[in-house]
Amino acid sequence: MTTMDYAAYIASLPRVLAGAATLFRDAEGRILIVEPNYRQGWALPGGTIESESGETPRQGARRETLEEIGLDVAPGRLLALDWVPGTARPPLVAYVYDGGVLDAEQLAAIRLQEEELDSWRLVPVAELGGYLLGNLGRRVAAACAALESGTGPVELEDGVPM
Repeated sequence: MTTMDYAAYIASLPRVLAGAATLFRDAEGRILIVEPNYRQGWALPGGTIESESGETPRQGARRETLEEIGLDVAPGRLLALDWVPGTARPPLVAYVYDGGVLDAEQLAAIRLQEEELDSWRLVPVAELGGYLLGNLGRRVAAACAALESGTGPVELEDGVPM
């Protein structure tokens, strides 16, 4: 195969989006969620992985956390990996990492990225379904279950464990 053939082959492959988020808790076990101003529903701190610059999912989760809430926290273990089919966009592979327990000082240091976020809050796991919509809600519930049980990472398709 020539270099030109290989480049054409690579260009013909399907595209997949990749995102990474971090699941943070407080001492009471509540989950930190953020309210985006560009779409409905709440989310975990996170976003798109910048793969064109060589960023890994773990690096993307850390960068997005720093950008969105002003905390530079190295992600812990991978809790969930979700394949989310797309209709108006390519499929998405979503990584969810354990961010650990934030202490009072870290919570007080949160500074929102105002261009993208309106607010943040701590929500008990049992109440997350009222904030996190669709496959995101299922993904975070599965990540919380993996965290609670000490198992994982959990493999998901559209937020449903396989």
